[in-house]
This record gives sequence, structure tokens and C-alpha cells, in this order.
Amino acid sequence: MVANAARGLKALFSSTLGIKVLMALTGLGMVGFLVTHVSGNALALTGNPEHINAYAKKLKDLGPLLWVARGGLIAMFLAHLVLAFKLSARNAAARPVGYHFNSAVEASWTSRHMIYTGVVILLFVLVHLAHYTLGLWGASGAAFKTAFDNHDVYRMVVLEFSNPAIAGLYVVAMAAMLLHIWHGFGSLWRSLGASHPKLQEGAQKLSMALA
Repeated sequence: MVANAARGLKALFSSTLGIKVLMALTGLGMVGFLVTHVSGNALALTGNPEHINAYAKKLKDLGPLLWVARGGLIAMFLAHLVLAFKLSARNAAARPVGYHFNSAVEASWTSRHMIYTGVVILLFVLVHLAHYTLGLWGASGAAFKTAFDNHDVYRMVVLEFSNPAIAGLYVVAMAAMLLHIWHGFGSLWRSLGASHPKLQEGAQKLSMALA
């Protein structure tokens, strides 16, 4: 019985429908993380350094749990990426020779370029991790300390974003993320079975607000 269930799950998640469901679930998980992450980092906009520095310290104080969460997020991200390329390859193989999108009715610009905005996001995540999390480049380092010897995230962020090149890089990445979420979050509900017109209308409005 267990073997049959395992075979059934394997068949489901090897199917196009199963891949879309998994992509929807991993995408939803990452959107949840993104909302939390952006909300925390938005504390830098209050103008009070203590707000974001205290938030950063709370995260650091999680110790090993923080790395467990990061590991889970990385696994989710990689799964989403692999599934996206797998689905893209299947879609390309299923198209007849000479097939082209020639109408907005067939597919929107954002849906046709999801794989490209996804690649931009992947590159940005690698840069962001090297920049702020690991401190492999940029001004982030031991010099940024508060009076209590905690990491001065506020000062680091202000200094880094004073560099036009870094600010421009983040603007481009955020534009790609906006387009990706706009289409992805609005369409993932169809993959999860919420195909009613009213639900779809609500999902599209929510995706626009979220993006």
C-alpha cells in the first residue's frame, strides 16, 4: 500500500500538473518569506537606526535555527528553479515547429518572460547573499558596529545604497521581482485548483497589490 502511494505521488509530481502544483507551493512559500523579509528591512526607512538594528540582532540571536530556516528557503528556491526549467523544457518540446506567440490573448508579456525574470532574480539572490549575508564584497564588515558591539545594519545599508551602481542593481532586480510576482502569484492559484472567475479576479488584484 505504501509502495503504491509512493508510486502514485511520483507519477503525480512527474506530470505537468504535479510540477505546476509544486511550483505554486514553493512560490507561495517564497512569497511568504519575501513579505516577512521586506517588512523587516523596511524598518530602515523609519530613520531610527535602533529599529532595524534590533531586528537584525533578533535574527542573529536565533543562532542555528536561522541557518535551518535559510537551508529550508534555499531548498525551496532550488526546487522552484529546477521545476521551472523542467516545465519550460516540456512546454518548448510540446510546441509545433514554427509556433510563435503573436497575440496578447495567447499569453501576456510577463508570462512569456517568467523564465528570464526568474534568472535575473537568481543572479540577484546570489549577489545579495554575497553582499549582505556573507559580506564577501562591499562595505559590510566588522567596521560597522554599534555602541553595544552589535552589527550596525542601518549604517551599512545607508552607505551601500549611497553607491549609484549598487542602488541601480537593486532597482533592476526589484523590477524583475515585481513582474515575476505579478504574474506568478496571480496564476499559482489556478495550479492549486482555484479557477473560479471571482477567485481569479481577487488573486490578480492581490498579486498587483503584493508586487
